[in-house]
Parts: sequence; C-alpha cells; structure tokens
Amino acid sequence: MRFLHTMLRVGNLQRSIDFYTKVLGMNLLRTSENPEYKYSLAFLGYDKGNPDQAEIELTYNWGTESYELGTAYGHIALGVPDAYAACDKIKAAGGNVTREAGPVKGGTTVIAFVTDPDGYKIELIQRDESAAGGGLR
Repeated sequence: MRFLHTMLRVGNLQRSIDFYTKVLGMNLLRTSENPEYKYSLAFLGYDKGNPDQAEIELTYNWGTESYELGTAYGHIALGVPDAYAACDKIKAAGGNVTREAGPVKGGTTVIAFVTDPDGYKIELIQRDESAAGGGLR
C-alpha cells in the first residue's frame, strides 16, 4: 500500500490553490471539473507528487462556501529544513502562522502551525534537509 492523498473540502477553490501554491510552495499538479455532479478538484503537492510524495486533493462542491471542520480533524504535517525561516516566508506571503516556530512541549523537535484559508491546521516539522522531502523551502 502507498499513501496517495488527503482530501480537503474548500469553500473557494482558487483561494485555496493560491494558499497552497503561493504560501506553502506546492505545485498545482492537475485539476478536473465534474459539471454533472457540480464539483471541481485540484491536486497539489511538492515536486511531481505521486508516486514519490503524497498529494492534497482540494474538493470544491459548487455553491458551498464553508464547512464545519469538526473535532476529529487534527492537522497535515510538512517537513521543513528550517521552521523559523518557513514561518517568516509564510507570513511574508500573507499566510497565517498560528503557532510560531519553537520546540514542541516536552521535547526538542522544532514545530510551528499555520492555518489555511478554510481553517485547516498545517504543522511544520523541522527536519534535516534529507528528511524534509520536497517541503516548503
């Protein structure tokens, strides 16, 4: 088995594409429209996405502008070589850093959190360059 993607429902597809590409540095890999069932999809990821890395599937159900995120959702995690620099870059691009970079409570791993335009949390985990994968640079 292989982890392929995580799907997030979004209220404004272009706003979310802009966040994931311009703020988090992902690539828009492909899109599709389904007029019969009134939804649009956008797949984003680092480098070329699958099969080397998992992707994010943004789903826009036409006419739905917001969703209740619920209490079960946690976050998506991205490996970054420098969480402090990533936060600075995200803020400069207009992103919302909700927890500044610093050691995790009770540990030494440096993490930070950002929130996308729909309120989904994204954790940035500082890892050495080889472990960061294609994450935000």
